[in-house]
Amino acid sequence: MQEPRWWKECVVYQIYPKSFFDSNSDGIGDIPGITEKLEYLKWLGVDVLWICPVYPSGGFDNGYDISDYESIAGQYGTMEDFEKLLRTCHDCGIKVLLDLVVNHTSDRHPWFMSSQSGTTSPERDLYIWREGRENAEAPSNWGALFGGPAWTQEGPGGQYYLHLFSPRQPDLNWGNEQLRQRIYAMMSRWLDRGVDGFRMDVISLIAKPGEMADGPAGLSGYYDPRAQIAANPELHGYLREMRSSVLDGRDVVTVGEASAIGLEQARVITDPDNGELDMLFQFEHMDLDGGETFKWTDRAIQLPDLKRVMDRWQQGLDTVGWGALFWNNHDQPRMLSRMGDEGRFRETSAKMLATCLHMMKGTPFIYQGEEIGMTNMPFSHVNQLRDNESIQAFWHYTRSGMIPEQDMMQYIRLKCRDNARTPMQWSAQPQAGFTDAVPWMDVNPNYPDVNVQEQRGRPDSILAWYRSLIDLRHRHAVIVYGDYTPYDSDNPHVYAYLRSLDNQTLFVCCNFSASPRTCTLPRGFDGSNVTVLLDNTADSEYLSHSLLAPYESIILLKEGPHHGATHS
Repeated sequence: MQEPRWWKECVVYQIYPKSFFDSNSDGIGDIPGITEKLEYLKWLGVDVLWICPVYPSGGFDNGYDISDYESIAGQYGTMEDFEKLLRTCHDCGIKVLLDLVVNHTSDRHPWFMSSQSGTTSPERDLYIWREGRENAEAPSNWGALFGGPAWTQEGPGGQYYLHLFSPRQPDLNWGNEQLRQRIYAMMSRWLDRGVDGFRMDVISLIAKPGEMADGPAGLSGYYDPRAQIAANPELHGYLREMRSSVLDGRDVVTVGEASAIGLEQARVITDPDNGELDMLFQFEHMDLDGGETFKWTDRAIQLPDLKRVMDRWQQGLDTVGWGALFWNNHDQPRMLSRMGDEGRFRETSAKMLATCLHMMKGTPFIYQGEEIGMTNMPFSHVNQLRDNESIQAFWHYTRSGMIPEQDMMQYIRLKCRDNARTPMQWSAQPQAGFTDAVPWMDVNPNYPDVNVQEQRGRPDSILAWYRSLIDLRHRHAVIVYGDYTPYDSDNPHVYAYLRSLDNQTLFVCCNFSASPRTCTLPRGFDGSNVTVLLDNTADSEYLSHSLLAPYESIILLKEGPHHGATHS
């Protein structure tokens, strides 16, 4: 068994503050709104809150373009509000993680504005500036994730600065020791305030190679350098230096967003002997429905592909390292709309998806609204969007003639980030109880049927199911530390696996389809020593006939020696 740590045994709840709860009637969620809802989060049973950025920003990328790392944006409240939230969380046994966004800043950050003043600026080398090539071309054909080139020229004939996301988000130069020391000092001050760790935004991309040369261009006309950057071995040195400078001696957790990281590198980064990060978010499973036009397709995730990816990561990190488990976050469409059912089986499929994820090895993350089965938003017009990535993609693909407008709106309804950012649905009251003003973005119209208030009083609700899953994790070490073994891997409709620790074996079986499906019990799971921990289907026929109802999920616990993953 791996070394026990509190962050392995916990369940994390991610809060997107702008959409969580508005306490002052301005249509925008805020920090006092989070404090007001702590009773709900404590009742739910979560152990840790990950709070998305509440710092001042340039306003381009919903907080991920930070202009001041050590203040609170006025729309969210004050530093006093944040410190009260932190104290109240700690008083009720909940830890707090902050977003650390140090791959880039806002172009409104004082460092960058000073950097722009000329090549002699003391802040010039905090960012990545390069001369253009002959014939007035950018330094390379690198592309930005939000569209266009990754280089912007500062005035006619001037140097170019690098931005992997947008010109409003210039990349920091981690090769500059002064920059690193400034970042480490800032992190230390937040930890001294009592913050319990960081979720580190695109941390895998901080180590830019010395030579940023051309690469093979994709459909956009530019080269996507993320895999090349993430593979730069200098990343490991930066992460180790960060740990020795800031984290050693503190009982905190680091969670890295690992864009373009492969399994072998993830094992190195999260191996505790290497002193880098505690756990990683990997995105291979989230990218299974992408294509040549990035995510803008109607391609769906296929269960055999999902099983292949998840099994490989589960087994790959089983004895070395640690993973962060998630179906949803602020950058992803709702998983219930991707692989579940928004209609007749909405509640059953939401419970099934939760079961499948929360019984795996790793630390599970719940994104706000996931616990009540919130779905994608039925966007009908580009004017409803607030996410610049989606807006720019709409105009790029439609104006270029690559995708008709009607098709592009369909892809946006399926895949855009704004699906996750609609206001939290607290009740059937106007604006879903999120605000009594006009909200900063439209509320999903299904809020009268999908909301916390309706589900909190109902014992068979999705919300009640999440409470049960969290409770199981807190009570059964096999769920946290048990080995992971795939089961019935060739079944195209059922995801099943076993977890084993000492003399306990957990069997998890999930039907990902709207039809009954068969999955035989593992050997040894047909005796009196087997307990049904949870089953989301009344009158289940699984134990008697190995038949799973549509979207059924069942968790069985067996006491006694583990016999492996053979069929009975």
